[in-house]
Amino acid sequence: MTDGYSPTWRRITIVILRPLLYGLLRRDWRGARNVPREGGIIIAANHISEADPLALAHFVYEAGRYPVYLAKSTLFDVPLFRSVLRGTGQIPVYRDRSDAALALRDAEAALRRGECLMFYPEGSCTRDPELWPMTGQTGVARMALKTGAKVVPVASWGAHELLPYTKTERTGLAGTLRKGFHPFPRKTMKVIAGPPVDLSKYAGEPLTKSVLRAATDDIMRDIAGLLGELRGAEPPAELYDHHKVVARRRAAADGEERS
Repeated sequence: MTDGYSPTWRRITIVILRPLLYGLLRRDWRGARNVPREGGIIIAANHISEADPLALAHFVYEAGRYPVYLAKSTLFDVPLFRSVLRGTGQIPVYRDRSDAALALRDAEAALRRGECLMFYPEGSCTRDPELWPMTGQTGVARMALKTGAKVVPVASWGAHELLPYTKTERTGLAGTLRKGFHPFPRKTMKVIAGPPVDLSKYAGEPLTKSVLRAATDDIMRDIAGLLGELRGAEPPAELYDHHKVVARRRAAADGEERS
């Protein structure tokens, strides 16, 4: 074992998954040089499909890093998953804890020992009907500012055609996608990595709610800009805020009940 992972397990996943992904998806990859080859880094990416983690991992591996994801701690209780997750050094996230800093302690330790951590700041696949990124949660910003790790913004496009996310609204672009797994014809997975997000203006600042929110917004704007480059379109000036949308709907429903 090396720093909590097994080199053998990592080799096994590479031998199995790399040729599978080469066969499943065409590739349009850009900006791999922006992924540092050493040191603890955070890859912050948009999330459009339950199929994009493996495709994104493939990109990062070919850029010279082994990807480490944060997985629900309950998955580590399943014997089959536990062996693979522990063996490859994936990080358990304890979502039932009220203190977010404690929940991410293992991830911070992994960054300090030089791992490449994969994050989806949105927290789930986007609910934006046009599949643009949503506003992000502040965990990535907190970890970056606390550890000094670079945040590399990454955008991907194409996995939604392979396996559309089924819990989004069936409107806009999302509404045109057929449910299910569609491997044929082969889909092109577009991925672009940008230069690390400039968070220097927050260095040394207390990790207040406003600082974390501002840093998170900077990260998400960079990701949205990269996705716009992949799509050949301008991202929205204001990113979709799922929590605000849900709150407005609840307020509207309450208003109808009272009328």
